[in-house]
Amino acid sequence: MSKNPMDAPGQVTLAQAVAALAEAPAGGRPYAELIARGTLRVGLYAPRGTDTQQPHDQDEVYVVMSGRGTFRNGPESHPFQPGDVLFVPAGVRHVFEDFSDDLYVWVVFYGPSGGEAAG
Repeated sequence: MSKNPMDAPGQVTLAQAVAALAEAPAGGRPYAELIARGTLRVGLYAPRGTDTQQPHDQDEVYVVMSGRGTFRNGPESHPFQPGDVLFVPAGVRHVFEDFSDDLYVWVVFYGPSGGEAAG
C-alpha cells in the first residue's frame, strides 16, 4: 500500500489502516486517511476515551468494524455494534459516546461542501 492517499489504492485492508493509524504523530488525531480521489476520502477513525470531533463539511458514512457504544447524530442517539453503517449529513454535530476501547470505524467522506441534496 502506498503511503500517499492521493494514489487512491484499489484496496486497503483493516490491518494496513491500523498500521497507518499507529504511524500518526503522538497526540495527533485518531484518524488516518487512506484513499482520496475527487471529493471521496476514506480513512480509519479510532477515538480513545472521548470523541472530540466537530461537524464536517461533507456528507459522511461510518462502517463499524469493531467496538460498541452509542452514536449521537444530531438530536438522536442510537446504540451501534460491528457491521453497522451510520450516516451523517454535512454540518451535523455527531459523536461516539460510551464506546469500547476497540472502536475502529471506516469513514467515508464524499460530495460537495455542504452535502448533497436530500433525495
